[in-house]
Amino acid sequence: MVEKFVGTWKMISSDNFDDYMKAIGVGFATRQVGNRTKPNLVVSVDDQGFVCLKSQSTFKTTEIKFKLNEPFEETTADDRKTRTVVTLENGKLVQKQSWDGKETNIEREIEDGKLVAKCIMGDVIAVRTYVMEA
Repeated sequence: MVEKFVGTWKMISSDNFDDYMKAIGVGFATRQVGNRTKPNLVVSVDDQGFVCLKSQSTFKTTEIKFKLNEPFEETTADDRKTRTVVTLENGKLVQKQSWDGKETNIEREIEDGKLVAKCIMGDVIAVRTYVMEA
């Protein structure tokens, strides 16, 4: 099921991301950069079943490698240290990050050939949309 996400995805839109970053506690200066950055998302799976999500931009490149349903330690692009678990739920790749008694979800799914990432913190939802690079 993860295979449909594999490839290099180029961001084409980002809605409400500033409010999402505020909700998870990102400071003003980092939000300014985050709002201007349009990262590519590279998704791959190796022969051991590890999934790799790499976010590449001129500002910062981050990468996480994980197995589905297995918790791991993640350092996010904004330097939060989270306990993260990624699951596959109804065709969505759901990344659940927990830190300091807080929790956020990033739900990625394929809609009409696009990868749509919903970043959810409480009642704040940001939507970031990507298209497959040729």
